[in-house]
Amino acid sequence: MDEPLVEIKVRDNGPYKVTGPVRIVDSDGHEFPVPDGRSIVLCRCGHSATKPFCDSTHKAAGFESCERAPRD
Repeated sequence: MDEPLVEIKVRDNGPYKVTGPVRIVDSDGHEFPVPDGRSIVLCRCGHSATKPFCDSTHKAAGFESCERAPRD
């Protein structure tokens, strides 16, 4: 049986949106609570008060990044 697919989408000027079953663990091995069956967003700007999760502070911080995957 195939494992469910996890997708990480890089949002323009915003967080990483993670869809699929994931486990997020800190450097001490403790797990962050992640709601079952829901997408989560992870901070990319470094300004969130709820790291590793996004709290939309990137908007006020003026974070800009529109990365694109390389194309063949």
